[in-house]
Amino acid sequence: MTTTLHYRSWLRRSSRGLVMICLSAIAACASVDDTTPEATNGDSATASDPIELTLVSYAVTQRAYEQIIPMFVEQWKEETGQTVAIDQSYGGSGSQTRAVLDGLEADVVALALALDTQEIENAGLIEPGWEDEAPYGAIVTRSVVALVTREGGATVQGWSDLARGLKVITANPKTSGGARWNYLALWGAIAQSGKDDGAADAFTTAVYKNVPVLPKNAREASDLFYKQSQGDVLINYENEVLLAAQQGDVQPYVIPTDYNISIDNPIAVVDANVDKHGTREVAEAFVAFLYTSEAQREFAKVGFRPVDPGVATEFADQFPKVDQLFTVTDLGGWDAIQAKFFADGAAFDKMLAKIGRSQ
Repeated sequence: MTTTLHYRSWLRRSSRGLVMICLSAIAACASVDDTTPEATNGDSATASDPIELTLVSYAVTQRAYEQIIPMFVEQWKEETGQTVAIDQSYGGSGSQTRAVLDGLEADVVALALALDTQEIENAGLIEPGWEDEAPYGAIVTRSVVALVTREGGATVQGWSDLARGLKVITANPKTSGGARWNYLALWGAIAQSGKDDGAADAFTTAVYKNVPVLPKNAREASDLFYKQSQGDVLINYENEVLLAAQQGDVQPYVIPTDYNISIDNPIAVVDANVDKHGTREVAEAFVAFLYTSEAQREFAKVGFRPVDPGVATEFADQFPKVDQLFTVTDLGGWDAIQAKFFADGAAFDKMLAKIGRSQ
C-alpha cells in the first residue's frame, strides 16, 4: 500500500530529518576515529526493531479493530520488516478522552465524536488541523440514530411518534458525548425540514417530557432499557443495534429515513505522544490503513457505515438509505453547537427548566 501523507506531516518529518543530518555531521567532525568500537557499535534503532503503538478508542469499535489490527501488523511487517505491537484501550468516548488528558499516552485516538478529539487538541496534545490529516475530514466510520422498541411493545415508525406520550430512554447530553447525537438528531429532524428553532425546541421539549430519567452515559441508558425494562423506546445507534443482533440480542428497531443525523466518528494521531515515542510513521500508516477497503469492510461487518464508497455499495442492503442525512456542519459545527445547546444555561438547560426537570 502506498500512503500519501499530508504536506504538514511531511514537512514536520523533513525538518526533523535535516536536524538529524546536521547533528550527525557535527558528531562525525568531532570524532577522532570513526572506526573505533564506540563509533561502529552504537545503540541506534533500526527499521527491524519492534515498535509499540497505543490505540485508544470507544467500546463498540473493539470487534472491528480485533480484525483490522492483525491485518495491519502483517502488512507493516511485509513492507518494512518491522514488528509492530498495538496496545488497545476501549471504553466510553468521554472516559477515554479524560484518560488521555490525564496521561494515557495514546498514539492514535478513535473517538465517538469530534468534540472529544477537540478536547485533546485544546490540551495541546493534537496539533490544529488534524481534520485535514486523513480522508473524509478524518472521519473513519459513520452511523445513524435508531429507535429501538420491544417485541409486542409500542409501534414506532419515525420521529413524530416520540412526542405522543411514549416513554423514551436516552442519556444526558450534558454528561454523555454520545447522547449529544441523540439530542441533535431530534432537533435536526425538525430544523432541517425547514421549520424554525421554535418548532425544533417544541418538539425536543415534548420528547424530553417523556424521558423518565437521564442516565449519565449511553451504557447506563441501554441497561435501563434492556436489563431493567424501563421505557418504550431507546434512542440508540444503528451500529450498536446491528452488533447486538450479531451477538444474539435481537430487538425490533426502525431507522428514521426521512431525516437523520450522520454520526461521524473521527480518527487522529496524537502528535505530542508520537513525537515523544518516535512512532509517527507507523501511527500515520495505521490511520491510512483504516481507509483501505479491507479495513472499511471490517467496520461494516460490525455495523458501521463505511466511508469508502465502494465498500458502502457492497453493504448497501445492510444500511437503509436516508433521504436527508444532515451533519454537524449543517447545524453550525461543534463550537456553535456547544454554545447553543450544551453550555451552562444554553438550550438544553433552558428546556429542562421549562419542564421542571433537574439534571
